Amino acid sequence: MERKAYSAGAVKMSFWFMEFRKVVGLMAEGKTLKEIKEINKKENIFGAPTILRSEQIFNTVSGRIKMLNKSFISVFQDSDVTTQKLFALIAALAYDTLFFDFVYEVIREKLIIGSNTFTESDIRIFFKDKQLQSEKVAKWTDPTIIRLGRSYKTMLFEAGLIDKGKTERKIIKPILDPAMEYWLKDHSMEAYIMALTGVG
Repeated sequence: MERKAYSAGAVKMSFWFMEFRKVVGLMAEGKTLKEIKEINKKENIFGAPTILRSEQIFNTVSGRIKMLNKSFISVFQDSDVTTQKLFALIAALAYDTLFFDFVYEVIREKLIIGSNTFTESDIRIFFKDKQLQSEKVAKWTDPTIIRLGRSYKTMLFEAGLIDKGKTERKIIKPILDPAMEYWLKDHSMEAYIMALTGVG
């Protein structure tokens, strides 16, 4: 599992599930990411409001897809929407180390101790710990950290992992599709099973 440098890039990103599914679908038809990039330039396949946003979506979605072995495409195409969302989430976690750490250290820990909720204070504690561990994170402003926490919650909500509670968020433990679980184990990605379900 590749450990990339911590980044606050998620403040500008969304879950982009429909966009992820569109790119994977085009790849399933035999198109390369380079070809899809060109199609997007000409046709704005995501319906983005600006060219810059369209490029940003493609760069992020393609970056996430590159974190997974291409063999995931056939499993993804054969899966239901719930499983496809989990694939998109795993790709996002693989692409963003800090987001992965958040899920692994906050969500997974809650699942292990049998707690099915987390609050803003859990998010604050996570980022305080990271600021002590990383000089880079220590330099981030409070507004950046608040926006990051909000971005993580939005992505987890859209992936179906948490609800939209006001003061606390309920964690919805996913039941992994056997084909997806087998694929993850086959590609040494057990850490993602543990992050999402609390067990290996």
